[in-house]
Amino acid sequence: MKLLKKIGRPTDEPKSHRITVRIDEESKKTLDEYCLKKEVKPAEAIRIGIKKLKDDLEN
Repeated sequence: MKLLKKIGRPTDEPKSHRITVRIDEESKKTLDEYCLKKEVKPAEAIRIGIKKLKDDLEN
């Protein structure tokens, strides 16, 4: 039986790496509050945080 590839638009930035982390209650509340206010999913909020870390390294 031949498997078919997923149908849909290919992404410009594939996200092939998965990271699992444990965070404390205060960090979870901060993440939830940010996501609610900015209307983003937790994964996107974390990507934004990583971009800010990169910017910090470059300065």
